[in-house]
Amino acid sequence: MASGSTALIDQFLDALWLEAGLSPNTLSAYRSDLLAFDVFLGAKKSSLSACTRADVLAYLAQNVGAGLSARSSARRLSTLRRFFRHAVREGVLSQDPTVDVQSPAMGRPLPKAITEAAVESLLAAPAGEGALAVRDRAMLETMYASGLRVSELVGLELHQLDLTTGLVRVTGKGGKERIVPLGDEASQSLKDFLAHHRKTLLGDRSSSAVFVTRRGQAMSRQAFWQLIKRYAGKAGIDTRLSPHTLRHAFATHLLNHGADLRSVQMLLGHADLSTTQIYTHVARARLQSLHGEHHPRG
Repeated sequence: MASGSTALIDQFLDALWLEAGLSPNTLSAYRSDLLAFDVFLGAKKSSLSACTRADVLAYLAQNVGAGLSARSSARRLSTLRRFFRHAVREGVLSQDPTVDVQSPAMGRPLPKAITEAAVESLLAAPAGEGALAVRDRAMLETMYASGLRVSELVGLELHQLDLTTGLVRVTGKGGKERIVPLGDEASQSLKDFLAHHRKTLLGDRSSSAVFVTRRGQAMSRQAFWQLIKRYAGKAGIDTRLSPHTLRHAFATHLLNHGADLRSVQMLLGHADLSTTQIYTHVARARLQSLHGEHHPRG
């Protein structure tokens, strides 16, 4: 590596340390990114001081070809941007070759949805008519039927339920309230639990929580996660489930059955439609699968 490049990198890292107080690990990561880029430039008979936009694009293309993730490529480009902006600001370089270079498309991870058949197996896993089994069945039914967040489910209180109309009133993120239908199965499960089994768990204690433990306390998110894992194993579901799985399944299955995105947004309590749009990829994948399976030219 040319001594000039070494000097430029050292000046940049010193400035970062002085201006932003970055940790040694972060500074080391910046150094590694810049050294890797400088090695690439050296192979092209170029250098950091003579770098062009075409060099930056070629470097990003090489990253992709080497199998580097979009996230890692974006991080490397971010390092280059910060370096060249500093160099131009300090008058070391006259132009920034990263201008107008777009970051690699990050994409968004698809929610891990399970099939409707797997959901049915999970909902049936809490077998028997004991108080705990009935409670657990009611929790799973309620989450899948309503798409509640885990915190909303375990924090559910009696005054939020209207089982006559089959509705639940939820206060979600930002204190925003929404009303969500429960459906017949979840409503019936809740009625059964509240009428015959909740008192058994409470004993002589009192609580406003819908779903209580044997100690008479509201269930925690961690305890519900353990329930999900146990019942997934009992149902023979190999996919790793989380407490969010049923919320994802709720949204995905609604879309697969023809629900419109705006309605799903309202039911999930997403403030921004763009948050809900991640589910359209899941629905689209299902449509493509059906087309490929059944269409004569699929």
